[in-house]
Parts: sequence; C-alpha cells; structure tokens
Amino acid sequence: MISIGDIYDKDINFLFGSGASFGLLPTLRLQMRTGVGDGRYSLEELATKFEHEDGDRRRLVPLFMHYYSSCIRPAERLTLESALGTADGAKTIENYRSFLITALEMASRRKALDRRCNLFTTNYDGCFALVADELIKEGRTDFVLNDGARGFSRRILHARNFGSYLCQTGVFGRHQSSIPQLNLIHLHGSVYWHKSGSAIQVSYDAGDRDELLDAGTAELLRPFSAALNNPEADLSQLPDTGIEADVLEAFWEKYERMPIVNPTKWKFHETVYEEHYYQMLRLLSYELEKQNAVLITFGFSFADEHILNLVQRSLSNPGLQVFVCCFDTPELAAMEEKFKGHRNVKCLALDAENMNFTAFNEKVLVWPEAVAPAPAAIPPAPIAPAAAPANPDNFEDLVQ
Repeated sequence: MISIGDIYDKDINFLFGSGASFGLLPTLRLQMRTGVGDGRYSLEELATKFEHEDGDRRRLVPLFMHYYSSCIRPAERLTLESALGTADGAKTIENYRSFLITALEMASRRKALDRRCNLFTTNYDGCFALVADELIKEGRTDFVLNDGARGFSRRILHARNFGSYLCQTGVFGRHQSSIPQLNLIHLHGSVYWHKSGSAIQVSYDAGDRDELLDAGTAELLRPFSAALNNPEADLSQLPDTGIEADVLEAFWEKYERMPIVNPTKWKFHETVYEEHYYQMLRLLSYELEKQNAVLITFGFSFADEHILNLVQRSLSNPGLQVFVCCFDTPELAAMEEKFKGHRNVKCLALDAENMNFTAFNEKVLVWPEAVAPAPAAIPPAPIAPAAAPANPDNFEDLVQ
C-alpha cells in the first residue's frame, strides 16, 4: 500500500503512537463504556471530563494513578528479556525489529551523505532503543540510532544534535559516506529522561526510578482500575477509591514532575521539558516543509492538538505526502474527517483485517518486489554490514 521504491529517496519521517507498543503496554483506550453506541472512553476523554467536573480531583488523580501503574511504571522497568517473556511481548519486539530493518534498508539506499530518516514517537517507552541495541550487538548491521543526547558519564539532550551525522572516510580521504542513521525523537518525553539543572539528562538505566505508589495505595486502586478495564461497566459503576486526600496530593505532586506530557493538557509541568517539547514540534514542522517530505503515521490517533494542527498547516506544502495508517474502519472515517480536503493525505486501512504492527510491516510498508514478481523499481542493496569488504582506503584492510 506504500511502495518504498517510490519514497525511499525522499525525506522520510515516521510518527508512531501507542498502537506500536500494544501487547507490551496498553494504549490510552479504556474498556469502560461511554453509553453512546459501542463507544469506549479514552484516558484523555475521561480525564478531561473529570477535570471539568471534580473540583477536589477525587477521580482525576486515581485515573492517573491507574495510568501510571499500568503504563508508565511498566515502561520504566521494561527490559528486552522481560519483553520477550510473553508471547505478546515477543511479537511486539519482533515487529519493532522488522520495522527498524526496513527503515535502515531505506536509509542505506539513499545518497552517500544523506542516509537518514526521522522516527518521531509519542511513546515514553524504550522499545526502539532496546531493539536497536540488540541489532547493533548482533554485528550484522552498521548504523546509528541518534537520540539527540551527547556526553559520556552524563548524556545531555539537545535539539541541535539531531542535525548531525556520522561520516565514514578512508584513511587517504578518497571516499566518504554517512552511516545509516535513524533520529529517535520523543515528542511526549521518555522514561529515560530526568532533569539535570537546566538540562535534560538521558540514562537508559531506568531500574532505579522511585515507585510513586506504595502497596497499600495500589491495593485501594485495584477496584477502580478493574472498572476502567471492564467492557461491561459504565461511569456510574466507577467506585470511590477511599484513598486519603493527602496521599492523592502527594502522588500528584510527584507525577507532575515526571518527564512526560500530561495526556489531558499536552504540556509538561517542568519548563526545561516544555521548552524541548516545542523545539521538537518545530523540528517536525521544519522536516514537513522540505520539498520532498514524506510523513508516515502508525498507531497514532492525532489526539495531541499541537501535532494535529502542525501537520494540517504543513499540508500547504505541495511537496509533502502524508500516509495515515488506520487500525480499523471507524478510525479510517475519523482520520478522513480530520484531513478532508487535503489531496496530499492518504488514509490507509486494510479491507479484511485490523492494521496492527504486524500487518503494517507485512502489507503496508513494503518493497516493490514484495508485492509483484516484476523487476524491482530499484536495484537490491542490503544494509551495510559491520564487516565491509577490503578497501584500499581502509587502514585495517591494508594491514591484514
């Protein structure tokens, strides 16, 4: 449905939402019925409703306690080993792996000094980083995952680092080329970030993050979470947690300091995080203004109004092509309504099945030779291996 042969040489941008990590971590979609048809509340919708109705936040804060315990805390503790421990988790990791290999093949076929593409994500988890690290350890693929951080003992995040790339040259300077690079840009923050003075420090050892819910509070929250996850329940069946007001306030104070966007207001509560958020929105805007820009979205609902408005404004660029991948027919209708009137947007859905990450990799983002026996539109070229053939400009080859 998206022929890579037609777009690999353009300026490629991907935008991933929580649908990509489904199986490992839940999406923002809850199971509780809205009472309108077969509608189900999303966390954003329910939180917005509680914000307007609950002056004492007796339901709002427990809702975010549920979100923290079911999504954020598991993301903080996520390892590749734990992810592979379940069938759903292993499948999710395999999907990330398949996508990264495809993206790297796309980047490797570009011009010698422009082998890059951008991975924008609103997810807090480390799936991209964990899988990329495993690919690098295998030694069969030479590439860079650029998360925007620089440093050694303290890695500091800065927007300008996304404009750099690693260039390879021979010792005699007879040739140069860039190593395939994927820029990983967390639009909504990351569990691997923390504030360091006036900067953001990145550390992939997230196992030492403090738990915000003690065992007693978690137990009181359990019936509340069960109602949210009950497909037969409605709002009238949401129980009071019985959690003391001072406990709610203590949690909320700590929660607001976390390096993530609050799903109701789409803003950070720490200035240093909020400044980076808007820098990354500007980066996305700049990328979509390029002459031959392509944006492919997957697992993303466009609930973030800032991102939605930014993409809609960028569609005035006649050289931009946007592919919005929709999970099912209702989402297809919703996306077509959001982007109606824009001829450079294609909303995609599968006829006979839902578009999960597996289907996206196997049926949507495909090479021409994968869907037709005819000769490929571009010559095959594997990802640059870690061990390159002998080259007279390469000192190591000369001395062997």
